[in-house]
Amino acid sequence: MKDDLGRPQRRSIRLPGYDYSQPGAYYFTICIQSYECLLGDVVLGQMEQNDAGEMVDRTWNSIPQQFPMTTLDEHIVMPNHFRGIIKIVGAPLLGARKGNHRGQRAAIGAAPTKPPGVPALGEMVGAFKSITTDKYIRGVREQGWPKFNEKLWQRDFYDHIIRDELELERIRNYIRRNPQMWAIDRCNPGRTVPVIDEEGRVVPWEEP
Repeated sequence: MKDDLGRPQRRSIRLPGYDYSQPGAYYFTICIQSYECLLGDVVLGQMEQNDAGEMVDRTWNSIPQQFPMTTLDEHIVMPNHFRGIIKIVGAPLLGARKGNHRGQRAAIGAAPTKPPGVPALGEMVGAFKSITTDKYIRGVREQGWPKFNEKLWQRDFYDHIIRDELELERIRNYIRRNPQMWAIDRCNPGRTVPVIDEEGRVVPWEEP
């Protein structure tokens, strides 16, 4: 299946059987529908948010007010996507033990139990997308922001369960460098510069 720009869509990589409400650090990426650049622009390697981008940034910073069991880490608003690290507190890093690079599967035969009152990552991301969509629609009506096609955000999102402090710092650095890498970002609809490996082959884009 391909996206609106004719590129292969990311498959859903939610880890089967994993309890996404348990304490830990989670990295996620959400993209604007059709990869439209509605949140600002990258100028000389720096992200310049427009009013909509600033709204998304403020909404991110308000997440702990709605979900008190969370703390926020590094994040970036890009022209057509958002990346962030969110932590569900309650235990040392991290919710996933060493193992599969996407996280640690739940014990075989054990159904994950969701602690009362603790939302899973998908619920928090869903709330974030819903709130920003409502605010964006208000911006379209009241401030003349560009209209979006049917929905603001793509349906699914990328996630990664962070295993340890070393990986946490690596992903933090990746997020910080996003504006400098915009020319080769797969989300960039104007991307013209391919990523080439040491043997001269084009490297497929991957999340960290």
